Amino acid sequence: MRIVRDHSFTTGADRGASAAIGNFDGVHIGHRHVIEIAREAGARIGAPLGVLTFEPHPREFFASDAPPFRLMSAEARAHRLEKIGVARLYELPFNAALSGLSPHAFASEVLAGGLGLRHVVVGADFCFGKGRAGTATMLQDYGAEMGFGVTIAPLLEGTDGQVSSTAIRTALSEGRPRDAAAMLGHWHRIEGPVMGGEQRGRTLGFPTANMSIAGLHPPRFGVYAVLVDVLDGPNAGQYHGAASLGIRPQYQGEEPNLETFLFDFSGDLYGAHLSVGLVAYLRPEETFDGLDAFIAQMDADCARARAILAAL
Repeated sequence: MRIVRDHSFTTGADRGASAAIGNFDGVHIGHRHVIEIAREAGARIGAPLGVLTFEPHPREFFASDAPPFRLMSAEARAHRLEKIGVARLYELPFNAALSGLSPHAFASEVLAGGLGLRHVVVGADFCFGKGRAGTATMLQDYGAEMGFGVTIAPLLEGTDGQVSSTAIRTALSEGRPRDAAAMLGHWHRIEGPVMGGEQRGRTLGFPTANMSIAGLHPPRFGVYAVLVDVLDGPNAGQYHGAASLGIRPQYQGEEPNLETFLFDFSGDLYGAHLSVGLVAYLRPEETFDGLDAFIAQMDADCARARAILAAL
């Protein structure tokens, strides 16, 4: 997958895609629906599949002091889009210049002129341009004027209502990762590099890979059964594990992070990039009267996680 971050300097190889447009936070099944329509349109006209998105998320740009809300980092989103066969990722910088374009200028300067898109697909609720003044139907008119096709995808309904990033965040906040996965179409994953820690887990017999969750919507704090992909390095592969997400009250922690213990693993993961999928919520964070009680609970957590993961 090629990633293009500047619409002003696209080459012939990067132009002419059939692209789905949106933020695609989580790449949930509603997003997949829009992307699949773009794939089908591209197949009809002989165009590669593209996705046009923005970084940072426009909500971050306009409300930089708001609490973290993203389900995915840009890196994790790119990994997911590559997995589903996207050939061109147009990850445009969302800044004052881009946000100040009128709807007509966005269609002309970015979609038609800059990227040379042949077809675009948007959701029925899509808005664009300065002040979100542009609508999906307006985009159809601009496409007819500027020479690119436009498909408006209907909003996707799940069994419990409309599929949305908001509904997924709610499920994760309530400790319902399976419900989130039903809307996502995949396990909710936290991705990033393994950071150096205080190595307390190693002394207790549970060495963990520590990862930051800065900038991400925090799922319910507690202990989870997890599926782990080590994405690079000599230990690359897939593993089962148990993870603690939160502030580590046993040690008076303050900054939330994710600490993952990989079952039946021996090796060094410092600096490696991990993708940790939340499968089942086991219990909330707790404090314990002494290390023996703490270790006994971790043994029980791991046994329960092994049983859950073995049944997948």
